Amino acid sequence: MADARFEDGQERPLRLIARDSEDLKVVSALVQDAVLSAQDLSYSARQRRFSLLLNRFRWEDRAAAQSAGRAFERVRAVLDFADVTRVAHQGLDRRDPDTVLSLLAVEFSATDGSDSASPGRVLLTFAGDGAIALDVGCLDAMLADVTRPYAAPSRRAPEHGPD
Repeated sequence: MADARFEDGQERPLRLIARDSEDLKVVSALVQDAVLSAQDLSYSARQRRFSLLLNRFRWEDRAAAQSAGRAFERVRAVLDFADVTRVAHQGLDRRDPDTVLSLLAVEFSATDGSDSASPGRVLLTFAGDGAIALDVGCLDAMLADVTRPYAAPSRRAPEHGPD
């Protein structure tokens, strides 16, 4: 059996599960530069779930769009975390509905330093020094596209300057 490739997801909606930090690195790469508003964040303490409704840039389709000369695409997606016991944030104003958040990275660190299904912290890092920390009983994340792709309003792929 061969490993999955970006090209495998070109025409189908993504639905991925992350159960360790290596899985989450893949999810993080796919949600990099996703945009959302503060209203697109949801936490249910009773259900122990934290969800984000994202406008995700389709990194898996970038090369194909570029070579075909067609518009780059975005898609609405849900990034959901289960077994969330605590949520903390800094640098984000959840009361301002006009604030646009740009997700840069998603990382997991286990409390005991392992990479197993142990308690730990998920860190969501946003442009402009904003961050959300999720304390979790174990890493249980899912990324699922929920709409058809649409042309990216900017018509460009996100760019990152030198570090």
